[in-house]
Parts: sequence; C-alpha cells; structure tokens
Amino acid sequence: MSVYAVGILVPLVCSILLRNSKRDQLRGLPVDVGGESGYAIRNHLFDSPVESAWEGILTLADLFEHSCKLYRDRNLLGTRKVIARETEVVGGRSFEKLHLGNYEWLSYGEAFQAACNFSSGLAQLGHQKEERVAIFADTQAEWLIALQGCFRRNITVVTIYSSLGEEALAHSLNETEVSTVICGKKELKKLADISGQLDTVKRVIFIDDGIPSDISSVESSTSWSISSFAEVEKIGGENPVEADLPLAADTAVIMYTSGSTGLPKGVMMSHGNVLATLSAVMTIVPDLGSKDIYLAYLPLAHILELAAENLMVGVGSSIGYGSPLTLTDTSNKIKRGTKGDASVLGATVMTAVPAILDRVRDGVRKKVDAKGGFSKTLFDLAYRRRMLAVNGSWFGAWGIEKLIWDMLVFRKVRAILGGRIRFLLSGGAPLSGDTQRFINICIGSPIGQGYGLTETCAGGTFSEFDDTSVGRVGAPLPCSYIKLIDWPEGGYLTSDSPMARGEIVIGGPNVTQGYFKNEQKTNEVYKVDERGMRWFYTGDIGRFHSDGCLEIIDRKKDIVKLQHGEYVSLGKVEAALSVSPYVDNIMMHADPFHSYCVALVVAAQHAIEDWAVKNNIDFTGFSDLCQKEQTVKEVHGSLVQAAKKGRLEKFEIPAKIKLLPEAWTPESGLVTAALKLKREVIKKEFSEDLSSFYASVS
Repeated sequence: MSVYAVGILVPLVCSILLRNSKRDQLRGLPVDVGGESGYAIRNHLFDSPVESAWEGILTLADLFEHSCKLYRDRNLLGTRKVIARETEVVGGRSFEKLHLGNYEWLSYGEAFQAACNFSSGLAQLGHQKEERVAIFADTQAEWLIALQGCFRRNITVVTIYSSLGEEALAHSLNETEVSTVICGKKELKKLADISGQLDTVKRVIFIDDGIPSDISSVESSTSWSISSFAEVEKIGGENPVEADLPLAADTAVIMYTSGSTGLPKGVMMSHGNVLATLSAVMTIVPDLGSKDIYLAYLPLAHILELAAENLMVGVGSSIGYGSPLTLTDTSNKIKRGTKGDASVLGATVMTAVPAILDRVRDGVRKKVDAKGGFSKTLFDLAYRRRMLAVNGSWFGAWGIEKLIWDMLVFRKVRAILGGRIRFLLSGGAPLSGDTQRFINICIGSPIGQGYGLTETCAGGTFSEFDDTSVGRVGAPLPCSYIKLIDWPEGGYLTSDSPMARGEIVIGGPNVTQGYFKNEQKTNEVYKVDERGMRWFYTGDIGRFHSDGCLEIIDRKKDIVKLQHGEYVSLGKVEAALSVSPYVDNIMMHADPFHSYCVALVVAAQHAIEDWAVKNNIDFTGFSDLCQKEQTVKEVHGSLVQAAKKGRLEKFEIPAKIKLLPEAWTPESGLVTAALKLKREVIKKEFSEDLSSFYASVS
C-alpha cells in the first residue's frame, strides 16, 4: 500500500472507530416534574450528574486558590500595553486607533496575591461581607482579580454589561442594593450621569486605563468615595485581612441578562452551580491544560466567558486579554501596520459567538473573491477537497494531500486567529452549518457547539471534540439531564416521528437558584421534582437524534401565527436569510393580522458597494445607496435565493424589506452584548417603517 493511501486510510478508520465507540453513551431516567411525566436522558459515563472534577474543590474560590498554588510560576493573566493612541479621520468621522505592545503577564502566584490584596482592600474601604459588589467594566485582568477578591470574603458579585443603557443599569444596581461598584473610566462617567437615580452606591473603584480624565469632577458631583483599583490593592497589601471563604450553596454571582426583552433579570448562581458546568466540560474537551493559551475578549458579564475563564484557571492555562475591536490585524481600532490580539498572543483555545465567526468567514471570502483568477480557483478547489474529507468521504483530501492544502491555501487563513487554534467553542446563539464547515476547514480546528443558558450556567449539552456534524449542539453534559415536553400550540410533540420534538427542559446541579427578587417569574420557569432535582424550562424547541444529540429547531417566543394559520419561526428564517452576502444583520417581523412577513436588513456595506460599482450605479454615500430601488431589489432577490437554499416556505420570505446603513451594536442598544436581537427595542425604533410595510404591501 502506498504512503499516500496510508495517509488517507489511517485517519479515516480512526475517526470511524472513535465515533462508533461513542455511540450508546446515553441512558435515560423517568422523571416527574411538576406533574408532567417524561423521559430525560443523560450521559451514562457517570452514575450521577457531575458536581466537581477536582477532589475537595467545592467553590470557585477553592478552585482559584488550588490552581494558583499548583501552577504558581506559570503565566495566568496577560495584558497588552497601549504604546500610542491616534485619531484617524475618515469621511468626516474620527476613529481612535491603537498601537499595542506585546503581552505582559501576571503569574498564577502574582494573580492570587493581587486577589488577596484586593479582597483586603475592600474591607479597609468599609465594604461589609453582606453587601454586594457590582462589576461594570469591559473584559480585562482586573475583572477576574476583582471577582476572585470578592469571593475570598464570600461577597456576592453582581455582573453588569458595560454596554447596558441607563434605565437597565439603574434598575440592576438598585434592585440588588449594590454598595460598591467596580468600573472602567468610561463606565464611571455613565454612573455619574445617573448618580441621582442610584439609591445604595457608596463606593466606586475605577480601573485606570491610562487615559487622562477628570475624576475630581465626579467626586465633587456625587457623595461617593472614589478609589483606583491600584490604590485598593495597595491598601489591602499593607493591611491584610483573613479570608472568609464561601460554601458551595452560597450565591457567587447575580448575573443580569442582557435584556433582549424588557428590563434585565438577575439570575442567582451558586458556586456549586458554576462549578458543575466547568467540571462537566472538563470531560468533553481532551487534554485541556497548562500548555494552552486562551484568548479572552467576550464580555465577562456573560456566563459563557465567565465559565470559560474560570475553567482555564482550573486547568492551569494562560489567559490573554483582547477586545472585539482589536482582535485581528484588520480590526477597527488596530493601527495600520500593527498586530491584533490574536496574532500577538498565538492562542490555542478561544470562544466565539456565531456573529464573530460569521465575520471571519465573510472577510476571508471577500478577500478571495476580490483576488479572483488563479488564487480563487485554488482556494475553491482546496475547500471542495477538504469538504469531502470533513464529511467523511474516502475521496476527500486526507493525509499528505491535506497537509499540502494546509500549507498552500489555509495557512494564511489560520493566521487571522494566530495560526495555533486547536479548539473553538461556539455558544450564545445557533451557528450556521455553512460557517461551522468553513471554520472546520479553513481554521483547521474542531468547533465545540454548546447549548445552555444563563439560568443553567451555560451548561446543557456539548458536542464531542471530533463530532463533525452540523446543526446540532451535542449530547447532554455530564452535569445535566435533558428532556423534551409537548408544546401542542406550536405543533411540537414528543410522539413525533422520526424524532421526538418539544420544549427543552434542563435539570441538574448546574440549574441556578432563580431570579433575584422575582418569585413569580422564578416559579414560572423553575420546578423541583419529587427527587429534589431542579429543572429549568428553556422556552427553546429541540429534537433528539438517534445518537442522543440535541438539535435546536425553534423558540417559543420567536413563533408568530399569521392570518391564515401558518406558523413563522422568526429566528429560523433569520438564520436562513443571513447567509446572503448583502446581509450584516436582519430582523424578521410578522403580524398575526396579515398573511406575510417583512424584514429590516442591516446592509453589508462592502458587498453592496462592490455590487454597485460593478453595475455602474451612481451614489453619493452608503445611505443614499441603501435607499435606491435597484439596491433594494438586488438585496431582496438575494434573500429569495437564500430562502430557496434554506428550503423556506413562500410565506416565510419577506414581502418587503428596508435596508439600513448603520450597524446594530450593543452601544446602539439594538442588540445585546452577545449580539442577540432586542426585538422589542428594534420594533419600537423602526415602528414607522414597519407600519408602512403593511400599508404598502397588498
């Protein structure tokens, strides 16, 4: 047998054997939840749901201290120093550009000492254990140090997105009666602007980012005591206070959801809740450990990032901090000619929300299409060959051929994320099959799709490391039971064939304590069975495949019944239409008093401008281009094609669209920090446009 044939057969046979060995790893348990009987399944590799993967470790504080002693001299927290800030003017608008240096590191031992100092400093400032601390800042090393510092005095931490609006911010701080807020300088200004609305805040600790700002004006206009993060650490280091560590059942975090509908709700998470998810993921991702470097840039106020970073601490990995605006060499805030966070760090592991991965895919495809000619032909050939292999075909590019394509074509794509990524976790929203395949092939790493919610500490299901199927979110994590219950109104039943379908209900030690000061809502969606197991009703609709893997197919809140009785799943349609190259974001809207749908489309500027130039269409600016009838017709035609590709029904295709030139960002308040649509906010913002749609479509 030739070397080439061996190169093809060995990995293929190993893959088949490994997949077969993982079959039948699920077993069920009859359950009775609030009078609703059903059958839940879990991973049978464990006799009972996993609560801790570390012997004797029961809290996040225990885990942090254990790791800091075990990996004392290894790098833990890395931050890039700002060398220079410049202002660039484009089209009359000013943009800040950063020149960032290499990563500077705190070891595990140094980070532990910093957390101990900060904990003692809080006590010296007068913060009592029974009072709550809020962290209202961007993701950075000080965020994690502050979190662990609070845990060392059993202080409950309230986490708040830095992009939260004034009303939601005031609501979160007042409802939890926070007395100390830790924030960045830009967040300090937001706090000062609503100081008159805050009832309980006494102290503010700001993280100094090196940007000159007038702190004294805030002090003079409020009654707060204001200190820098470094000052609190210094005071604590000079006046150490003995730790008062929490128990597993103590509330670690009250995490305010990003509020896609109405005011945000505070989810109460115990130390044991979060630790259960971390421990379960440990069983799925192989060889995660001290050799790994994790790129941290998602909001730590989101459970996905908070869980990921604490997991990295638990296994001795290094965490390098970045931001979505400095992530790659071409990111918006990176000075031309300097390197983005991913290039400098060389991470091996990262998490991402689908919107980020979609942008990576679209950016690469745009460059390939722009080059055209031989380069595009070569890329397309390589992609097709690897696609066959990823789908399990004997005739795809395996072994030596795979290595050749990696060197010739995909090496440059992998360099976008640093060139060393070996595992990606996607969460927060469904990932399209097209993007998943693209990342598998071009980045060369598996994507672990997980499914969970803030209310389940991000734990629910997780795909196996080598699972190459698309559109599924894996089997139950070892910390969770998953069951489906009937939803007759939507037409989803557990008796459906060939797969049971219904609302997803999650049980296990990762299911949280409920919503803070909201007993009515808690009782609606949390139930305890006769065994004492706590269950959360997700509102998501799923179906189980024969191998026990879950697929998310709908969401109860996103389903609208049209005038003639047809059901439209807004999220499903948006996912199908978003593959159009002209779409940066899209929100479908359906009205039960009409028989058709409409859509608001955030236009993809580069793609639409390229189309306009090729077709000799005159325009004075992007806003002007979006209003032209030819442009709307072109984009609508693209949506129709995407709908056909996604096998949508005719009534699911928007009859009318409006093109919007401005992106929806967390800062605009139209999407959450996890980039999910805030439907009610968008509907209110564009109410006139939506009304005109129905008036103009016959």
